[in-house]
Amino acid sequence: MLTFLLIVYSIIVLALVTVILLQRSEGGGLASSGNPAGLMSARGAADFLTRTTAVLGTIFVVFSIALAAIASMSNRSQTIDTSLAKRAAQSAPAPTPAPLTPPADNSGVPLQH
Repeated sequence: MLTFLLIVYSIIVLALVTVILLQRSEGGGLASSGNPAGLMSARGAADFLTRTTAVLGTIFVVFSIALAAIASMSNRSQTIDTSLAKRAAQSAPAPTPAPLTPPADNSGVPLQH
């Protein structure tokens, strides 16, 4: 089920990227070199692409939330593997205590008692 949803999600993402790239921007999009006297006028094509982008964007967000919810409810174990931490603790050398030195004043000379 999750694999199927991921494939559908990938198709939606590719369609959304394609529709966004086809739209005309300030410098002209990928479709700006076509003849506007085709099946649709330039205005009609822009409205269609804008609506398509809005619909695909909404579907994208809904799928994203649904896939995140499904992934959080999966039946995977929720335990943390601590085997690496145990191995690191076993192979680490024991810490050596710091040598005791008498306290020093600001000059760096040890104080005499």
